[in-house]
Parts: sequence; C-alpha cells; structure tokens
Amino acid sequence: MSIKDWPEGERPREKLLSRGADSLSDAELLAIFLRTGAKGMDAVTLARTLIHQFGSLRQLLLADQQSFCQGPGLGQAKFVQLQASLELMRRFLDEKLVREHALTSPELTRQFLQARLRDQTREVFALLLLDNQHRVIEFCELFFGTLDAAAVYPREIVSLVLKRGAAAVILVHNHPSGVAEPSRADRMITERIQSALGLLDIRVLDHLVVGDGETVSFAERGWL
Repeated sequence: MSIKDWPEGERPREKLLSRGADSLSDAELLAIFLRTGAKGMDAVTLARTLIHQFGSLRQLLLADQQSFCQGPGLGQAKFVQLQASLELMRRFLDEKLVREHALTSPELTRQFLQARLRDQTREVFALLLLDNQHRVIEFCELFFGTLDAAAVYPREIVSLVLKRGAAAVILVHNHPSGVAEPSRADRMITERIQSALGLLDIRVLDHLVVGDGETVSFAERGWL
C-alpha cells in the first residue's frame, strides 16, 4: 500500500502538520526527505530499512557519498538533499547563537558546539570569541590533531583574540573517542592559555570538552 493510501493521520507529512515535527519517528522524518520508496517498499519502510542497515539515523547522515548511494533507493540527489539539510541546521544554530549571549544560553551553546564538533574523526581545538557583553563574535577552529592529540599554541590564540578584538573566550575541543572526560593534558593547556590571555585582561570563561552526546564544562566543575 502506498503512503497516500494510508489513513490521513498516519501519513508523515499530515502527522507533522497536525501534531508537530517532534511527534514523528526517525523513520517518518527521514521518509519526508526521501519522498519516494524503492521497489516493494514505501518511503517509511525504506527509511526504517536504511536506519537499520547503517546502524542509526546519525550514521546514515554521516555516511560518505559512496556508502550512502549503495543503499537501496538512494542516489546522488537524495545524498545532496540530506547533506543540505544538515548544513541548514548548522547555520540555523550559528545564527541563533550569534543573537544570544553565550553565557545566558548555555544549552544553546552546547547544541551549537556539539553540532560542530561531535562527529569529527580527529581532535579539533576551537575558540568561541566573545565581545565585552559576551555576545558571539566568531567561532574559529584553530588546531587539528590525530585521534588522540592536538598541538595547541597559546601564542596563536593570543594573536587571533587580539586581531578579532575579543574581550573573552570559550575554549572547546572534541574527543573523537566519544568520552568527554577531560584529561590532565586538557587541564594543563587550559591553564597555559588562561595565563597567556590573563596578561591581556582577556577572560577564559569556560573550556568545553565535546564527546558523543555529552559535553563537560570546566567552569561547572570549578576548574576556572
């Protein structure tokens, strides 16, 4: 049976309009993007099959073009559409965070940083540059490492902060292992950066470590 033959209240699009997007399952949301099914499968059944095949919705969305297009009923057009939707989400969070004060919107800040760094396969060290009212100036990815280390240079951080005219910063890096617990090295580099910026009266407001679904805050642990 085609989805158009389903009861109206069970069709993904109509369900979204009547009950809201959060009422839909992962498969139903994905089906709206897929639009059509494959041989012997409607769009929702295809979506369930793909999520099971890739292991999760997240893994499906993170798949490269070659792996994605090997799935049943998939091709370059659907890959482009889903990648565009992911980039729209990132830009939405970018724009929303810029309008807010980073410290008065800690959950939004976490969402933004998780969207940026959680799925990186290598370690990335970045800065959230803030003005004197703690509004976001810019998000900058600075240093890139292997899966377990990144070389971080306080001198380059100081140079960037001065160039952008920032009054405060939030440090952030990811742990590709998925475990957000900060290491001793993480704490040591934070102290070095804090000391270097402190000479210029620029505050380090927090250092966030992004894992898989968890973000640890140095400030919340009383380490800053």
